[in-house]
Amino acid sequence: MRLAGLLHGRGSTAVTTAEPSRTADAETPAASPAPSVTCGFPTSPIVGLDAVPSAETSPDGRADQARAHEAAAEVLADRGDWRKAYHHLKAAVSLVRDEQTVPSSVPDQLRVEVDRLRRERAEAREQSRRDSLTATWNRRYLDERLGTLRDGSEDGPVCVALADVDHFKQVNDTHGHALGDEVLRRLVDLMSEELPEDGFCARYGGEEFALVLPGVEPADAVRVCEEARARVDAHPWHEIAEDLRVTVSVGVACLGSSGSPGLDAADALLYVAKRAGRNAVAFRDAADGEVRLAGAAGGRRGIGAAVRRAFPSA
Repeated sequence: MRLAGLLHGRGSTAVTTAEPSRTADAETPAASPAPSVTCGFPTSPIVGLDAVPSAETSPDGRADQARAHEAAAEVLADRGDWRKAYHHLKAAVSLVRDEQTVPSSVPDQLRVEVDRLRRERAEAREQSRRDSLTATWNRRYLDERLGTLRDGSEDGPVCVALADVDHFKQVNDTHGHALGDEVLRRLVDLMSEELPEDGFCARYGGEEFALVLPGVEPADAVRVCEEARARVDAHPWHEIAEDLRVTVSVGVACLGSSGSPGLDAADALLYVAKRAGRNAVAFRDAADGEVRLAGAAGGRRGIGAAVRRAFPSA
């Protein structure tokens, strides 16, 4: 293995991860009991790990301790616990260096290796939280962040919005799915422009996207969403397809002090924006609790009926 290999061939006494145990019938790899005794680490996960030559155990037990530390480091690194893995590796190298068998450069090599593994794991985690089509955050990341925000670990108001592309099925049916994919990619860029600090866009599903705005007051959140809607409406969509026009409908809500789900309220308000003519931002006015449309759409007729259908118990 890579980490153990950094210590391989460094002298007559080197760190090992496992040692053979002979039975009457065969030679079977068995973990040294030292990981459990010295580090409190279970031996079962390290059975079968590649071994590195070692000298006889020194009288004070340093070789056993070094083997235990490196075995623990290998398992911890495999689990992604880089900080603990690195501390075990440093301990192993220190024990072996005391017998003047390992050059002082080895700790630096180990640090480089652990850092590389840490970066690879971070990149994999990043990719798992990104939408493969638009490269924006995906539903998994959205749920993680909203969970943190609902737990109250971040201070201040938190507003959320759901935006849905109007008549997107018609776009796909008329111009094809490849162009529809390009529309979604451009939409993410437009929706993400000029977001406040800590704000982000995530793909909620299909042609629906979420904007999360931590630390933003409700009135400012409505303004941010109205500006995003206007950017989408004003974008020169005809440059990618003749007669193509793309608009979005948006619902804006805030997470309550009790941690009530803001996305449910935003979804209901999105429904109001759709029913009231689309290409609009719907929100509940904090001053009087009334549902309204932002900007020029505020004067549209029919919003009352849309509200009654979205909130039948109101």
